[in-house]
Amino acid sequence: MTRYKQIGNKVTKLTTEEENALKIEEASYPSALDMVLRSFRQKRNILLEQTDWMANSDLTMSSDMKTYRQELRDITNGLTTVEQIEAVEFPTKPE
Repeated sequence: MTRYKQIGNKVTKLTTEEENALKIEEASYPSALDMVLRSFRQKRNILLEQTDWMANSDLTMSSDMKTYRQELRDITNGLTTVEQIEAVEFPTKPE
């Protein structure tokens, strides 16, 4: 596919060097899956951070809370498509 650039009012084809540089740059762009997974992990990390204080050595964490936190840590396992990520429901935080 021939690509073009515009400088002022003039449109010209990209040189071979420009085309190669553009291909390298585009290869570094994150995929849709990477972007969605990054956002998903950020949400998961926030939920974990909200309960980190319960893991202090001077507190006893309930088994429900331990299970909840483990489910959050495991939630990204096996996710390979955007559709799978969008279908995930986060576990409910125990009282």
